[in-house]
Amino acid sequence: MTTESTGPTVNNDSFHVFDTTLRDGAQREGINLTVADKLAIARYLDDFGVGFIEGGWPGANPRDTEFFARARQEVDFRHAQLVAFGSTRRPGARASEDPQVRALVESGAPVITLVAKSHDRHVELALRTTLDENVAMVRDTVSYLREQGRRVFVDCEHFFDGYRANPEYAKSVVRAAAEAGADVVVLCDTNGGMLPAQVQAVVATVLADTGARLGIHAQDDTGCAVANTLAAVDAGATHVQCTANGYGERVGNANLFPVVAALELKYDKRVLPAGALAEMTRISHAIAEVVNLVPSTHQPYVGVSAFAHKAGLHASAIKVDPDLYQHIAPEQVGNTMRMLVSDMAGRASIELKGKELGIDLGGDRDLVGRVVGRVKERELRGYTYEAADASFELLLREEAEGRPRSYFRTESWRAIVEDRPDGTHANEATVKLWAKGERIVATAEGNGPVNALDRAMRVGLEQIYPQLAKLELVDYKVRILEGRHGSESTTRVLITTADGGGEWATVGVGENVIAASWQALEDAYTYGLLRAGVEPAE
Repeated sequence: MTTESTGPTVNNDSFHVFDTTLRDGAQREGINLTVADKLAIARYLDDFGVGFIEGGWPGANPRDTEFFARARQEVDFRHAQLVAFGSTRRPGARASEDPQVRALVESGAPVITLVAKSHDRHVELALRTTLDENVAMVRDTVSYLREQGRRVFVDCEHFFDGYRANPEYAKSVVRAAAEAGADVVVLCDTNGGMLPAQVQAVVATVLADTGARLGIHAQDDTGCAVANTLAAVDAGATHVQCTANGYGERVGNANLFPVVAALELKYDKRVLPAGALAEMTRISHAIAEVVNLVPSTHQPYVGVSAFAHKAGLHASAIKVDPDLYQHIAPEQVGNTMRMLVSDMAGRASIELKGKELGIDLGGDRDLVGRVVGRVKERELRGYTYEAADASFELLLREEAEGRPRSYFRTESWRAIVEDRPDGTHANEATVKLWAKGERIVATAEGNGPVNALDRAMRVGLEQIYPQLAKLELVDYKVRILEGRHGSESTTRVLITTADGGGEWATVGVGENVIAASWQALEDAYTYGLLRAGVEPAE
């Protein structure tokens, strides 16, 4: 049995990285976290090394109450402290007698974050109380929780809008929280409407006028949440609240990963344990898997396209020095540089891609020229290699080795779709292949013509290549390209295949979806055998 940590073991207290994925992030449309999900994310965040993990609102719903009970027993926090979230006491009550305040204490969390009203109109219209009573609620609740031995942070909800409407009242809430014992008072851009220069000016003024330790909580409705967070740091904030991958209500919150990367790499602040920054890409993608959302390919620092280069001009410069077109070394955040091969590629792109794939082109200008020519010609016909690295590697090896990488040869294939009188459909495929001197005829049914072809191909080839049993088709995309002759069109298919140790993508182009799919399947199986170390049969 494990117990909760009493505090971070590596981060000092001069600067806080505070994660609120489990509460604010969970408010994103499409995210529905179970207790098990929340426990898994908490472990990832602790591994990453954030200082505080806000787990939710105990007492507000059974799920969050259960999370805190289980987290105390099941998660060994090595770097982070667990934080419970709640509100100040009700108007006219005493904090010690307020059930939701008591639930915060009973959660066992060593740190409590209180949400407090700092916008005068919200006090009068939402809380339906007086401005003085609201300030008393802040003082009373913070003081009570401090008496219970809890560390207290106060989130001043709608602070920036409230400051614009009534700056003196907004500052009075900050003073009340700090004087009652709150360690940090967090200025919240709850509606997400602020811009960086505005945030910097307000934070600097509030810091000078109150002397309180300030934090920042920024929503991303203007697309400025990360910039607003860093602007607040520039003005003196020493506590940043973020969510993993920017998850959150409406368009989201300040994204934890670019904020932390900027603090570590641009501000030279040591806010993570040594070596943790290099785990950032892995952590980002792992959390995306838990919440069941596809990782954003174009997310700064951690997206698969964050260090991907397509233009030939870029590749020529990167060949000389990668820093010429990259603001950091991708390895610093656990990512990698990728060269995208397309009709925009030049010789440098092909040479760098070959090096990335472990294929030594040996400075052979004729070979590189042939590859460039084939790529441009095939992309004109509808192929795309930037999203199909496996098909490109097969093309590159074919040119480098002087012949295709051949494990089998297709004699013919056929797919039949049968409409039945009862409204059901039957899909059957037959393939005729040659492998290692044997003629193979295999038939299979599937839940569609492409699935039937895939199954028939697998049934036939697994007799010769048992390694194919590990392969699984995990993604399938079809795009109809613009036609050139009347109503005719070209179909492009991208297939992603996995073998338990990795994934790869292949492309096929044809006059119909079945023909294009067959090409992509041939490449997928060929590449799978190449990955498995099987020697070509022909």
